[in-house]
Amino acid sequence: MGAEMLILTALPAFAPAISDAIRGIVGRIAGATEGVKPQSVDEGIRLMQAETERLKALKDLDAPAGNISAWVADLRASFRYVAAGAILLTAVVTLFVRDMNPAHVEMAWQGAQSAWSFIFGDRMYAYIRKR
Repeated sequence: MGAEMLILTALPAFAPAISDAIRGIVGRIAGATEGVKPQSVDEGIRLMQAETERLKALKDLDAPAGNISAWVADLRASFRYVAAGAILLTAVVTLFVRDMNPAHVEMAWQGAQSAWSFIFGDRMYAYIRKR
């Protein structure tokens, strides 16, 4: 049961790469090799400006309100990773605890799948795409 859970946890990390491979295959069959491209320099500039505005909006949403101390800002910035680590650790601990309710084990590993995908899946895929 433990190996199955580990495999199911690692699979979401490969979901972006698998979906991109499927998109690439469909694109080749359909004749589209590089996706949508701007048709003029003006469209390219507007697309870059829109992307810049989107990133600014995301930055503003994530910015802390008011003047807070440095440790609070650091904890706030790292909380997603601390929480994901705690979720993963909890799931691994369920492998070593005897007489645990199977429903709780399943719930812990479902959470671990999401945390694993958050930490490794998207970042690993972005690294692979850079090459």
